[in-house]
Amino acid sequence: MTAQAICRDTVFAGLPACELSLPAGDRLVVALHGAHVLSWVSGGQERLYLSPQSVMDGQAAIRGGVPVCFPQFNQRGPMADRLPKHGFARNVAWQADAAELSDDHARLTLRLKDNAQTRAWWPQAFALALHIDLSPGALQLTLDVHNTDTQALAFSGALHTYLAVPDVTQATLQGLGGQPEWDSLTDTHAPAVDTLRFAAEFDRVYEAAPNTAALPMTLNQSLQISQSPSWANTVVWNPAQDLCKRLADMPEDGWRHMMCVEAAQVYTPITLPAGGRWTGWQRLQVLKP
Repeated sequence: MTAQAICRDTVFAGLPACELSLPAGDRLVVALHGAHVLSWVSGGQERLYLSPQSVMDGQAAIRGGVPVCFPQFNQRGPMADRLPKHGFARNVAWQADAAELSDDHARLTLRLKDNAQTRAWWPQAFALALHIDLSPGALQLTLDVHNTDTQALAFSGALHTYLAVPDVTQATLQGLGGQPEWDSLTDTHAPAVDTLRFAAEFDRVYEAAPNTAALPMTLNQSLQISQSPSWANTVVWNPAQDLCKRLADMPEDGWRHMMCVEAAQVYTPITLPAGGRWTGWQRLQVLKP
C-alpha cells in the first residue's frame, strides 16, 4: 500500500514528515529529509534523543534521532575529500514509497536514488531503501544498498542512533566485553571491558559483538540493541561536556541525556559488484523485568 494511504503526513519543526502509530501506543515520526527517524515513543517514553537545537532547514544534517550515514562513515569512505562528513544520505530528501499497517506492526519504506545532486558529490549510480519496522516495544531499521552502476560500488556508513538516557553518567552498556576496541580519543587498542561507563568524552569503535548489547535505561527497564552481522562494527559515542559546548546544534547539557550506539562499517569498505546488493539492520527492543 502507498505510504500516503497509511502514514499521517505531518510537519515536524518545519520539515515534511510521516507519522505511524500502533493501538498499543507506540509511535514513530520520520522526516523525509535524510529518511531521518526523529522520534520513537514506546511505553509512554521517548526512546531517541533529538537535540532541541537541531538545524531543521532541509539541508543540514539533523542532530539526534537516527541519521543514515552513507556512503561513508565520518571521513572514511570512497571520496573523503569530496563528500560531506558521514556522506550525503542524511542531507538530502528521500521519497516515502510504501507502508504496511496492522494492529501489532507497521512498516514504512523510504527510497533514495542517485540524482544530479548526489552525482555532484559522487559519480556513482545506486539505489537505497530504508525499511522502518515498528512493533510494540521494538523498532528495527534496515538499510538496503543496490549498486545500479556498471562499475563496482565501495561504501562505508552507519545507522547513527542517538538513544535517550536520563543521565549518561549513571548509564552502563553491556554486551561488548572482550571485543577489540579502538579508542579514537587516545588512539589505543585493547579488549573492551564488560561494562562501559561514561564519566568523560567517549568515542570508541568495536568489532561487532556476537551477542546483543544491553543498555539499562531505568532501574527496572533496559533496551536491547542488536545488529545484523553484515555490519562489521559497533560505535559508541558521547561528546561529554567540553565538546558539547562547541557543538552549535546541541544544548550545553545535551550530552548528559544521550548516548550513540551505532551499527556501522568503519574500517573496511563494503564493495558491491555491478548489480550487487547489501543489507544491514539495527534493532532496538524495550525489555521489562
